[in-house]
Amino acid sequence: MLMSFLAQADAAQAAQAVADPDAWLKILEFLKTEGPGLGMKVLGALAILIIGRMVSSAVRKGVTKVMLARGVDPSLVGFVGSLAYFALMTFTVIATVGQFGVQTASFIAILGAAGFAVGMALQGTLANFASGVMILLFRPFTTGDVIEAGGVKGKVVDIAIFSTTINTPDNVRITVPNGQLYGGTIKNFNGYDTRRVDMVMGIGYGADIDKAMEILADLCAKDTRILKDPDVTIAVSELADSSVNIIVRPWVNSADYWGVFFDMQKNTKQAFDAADIDIPYPQTVVHLNKVDA
Repeated sequence: MLMSFLAQADAAQAAQAVADPDAWLKILEFLKTEGPGLGMKVLGALAILIIGRMVSSAVRKGVTKVMLARGVDPSLVGFVGSLAYFALMTFTVIATVGQFGVQTASFIAILGAAGFAVGMALQGTLANFASGVMILLFRPFTTGDVIEAGGVKGKVVDIAIFSTTINTPDNVRITVPNGQLYGGTIKNFNGYDTRRVDMVMGIGYGADIDKAMEILADLCAKDTRILKDPDVTIAVSELADSSVNIIVRPWVNSADYWGVFFDMQKNTKQAFDAADIDIPYPQTVVHLNKVDA
């Protein structure tokens, strides 16, 4: 009943206000004095809003076109384009409100303080986000590359804004925060089309060094995966404790690295055995001197 009474009272007051001639005179006087200025403010606000939206859309399209032309990851293109659009639209709305005499300085200060508080609360997440943007923008590695970074080695299967997914050689799926990757050294094994295979072959001190080097050169020449340019490097690198170490450094396409490495180990052992070239293992020689009691 109380709600019905209040509703009837409000209706009665509204009817009385409409029927009051003085109220209409006040409204007409207000429109006469303030109407032109208010109309100009409304038109100015509409113009700012329309132009601001057009500029924001044009900037988003321009940013998207430039980034796509430079081969930037599509996920980053869409995000950066939307970020630029909403940032410009925020300034447009503030400028529109300012047309009506609203003090926007305090409003901007509140937004800045809120942004600072959120940034402090999410500083770890924002660091990962910034690193993800840098990775997608400068491309130190891409999907499919084998990398070693952040204490993890494996194949990159997905690059997101906040994290990167890597599959290890034993097929373990690892999700690494982008801040951990971009904040340290990144070793990209697919950074170049070719790689050098570094191998050390040890032979006994009694073996024929020239013959061993000739066998190694012949093995490299017969392997079609080994590139002719640059030349293979074969040289004696060290007179070690138990062996004479010969380095073998052929150049191959990156995809053939491990195949050549494994096959050269096997083929070298078989070729050295056929040529009676000893491959020694670490050993210690003990000399005993007899002392009379």
